[in-house]
Amino acid sequence: MSIITLITDYGLRDSYVAEVKGAILKINPDVILVDISHDIGNYEIEEGAFHLARSVPYFPDGTIHVGVVDPGVGGGRKSIIIKSKGAYLVGPDNGLLAPAAERLGVEEVLEITNTSLLPERISYVFDGRDVFGPVAALLTKGTPPHEIGSRVQEYVRLPHYEPKVVGNRVEARIIHVDGFGNLVTNVNGDLLKEIGVKEGDKVITVIHGREFSVPYVRSFSAVPKGEMLMLVAGGDYLELSINQGNAKSNLSVERGEKINLVL
Repeated sequence: MSIITLITDYGLRDSYVAEVKGAILKINPDVILVDISHDIGNYEIEEGAFHLARSVPYFPDGTIHVGVVDPGVGGGRKSIIIKSKGAYLVGPDNGLLAPAAERLGVEEVLEITNTSLLPERISYVFDGRDVFGPVAALLTKGTPPHEIGSRVQEYVRLPHYEPKVVGNRVEARIIHVDGFGNLVTNVNGDLLKEIGVKEGDKVITVIHGREFSVPYVRSFSAVPKGEMLMLVAGGDYLELSINQGNAKSNLSVERGEKINLVL
């Protein structure tokens, strides 16, 4: 049984998500459809990229992920398939798919060019229903990706997902703020191991020119209520948090801002 996941900024008020699912099921009525989220902020590519990248490792090999946060629909951006280790990702070439694909390991990128395999278009501004959903369905039916698209060498990436290590300093960025006000950085668990950060270490964290000595711990309860901490949570990204508090409000930090970790 094939699995297709969906992540969009469509919301659930309108019929858009149902239309995408209908287009998929028309081609393969036996597919399992999983909703990652349809509540991504309108046109918020980086927000969608975060939740997709966080989700993809937990699906079985062979899963196809469809992402549609697409302010450039109808314009010049490409429609692509990214073949990664254990998965395909289908969507616009605007950076939305890149962090997830890179987390799994990119093997090949194809631009969707053979539109003769797709249903007849009704609109040029609904690629989720008319292109991406049907392409995912065709892949579940065994259509070779090279019959759908042509290989390309480059794709749009999100540089915010790449921290820099400069000497004893990690130049990081906030890539997500969750509902509790936790500040999720682009530093992952593997990088922390590479640079030798261990549980119990205190890391000098520079935010807006202010320095904080923040313990790297395993759980929120490792520090008293109201104190700062950093940990790797469920998405394998380093988070800067306050136990039972709101780091975003207390530190006046927004998504996209830079922070430095000094070791």
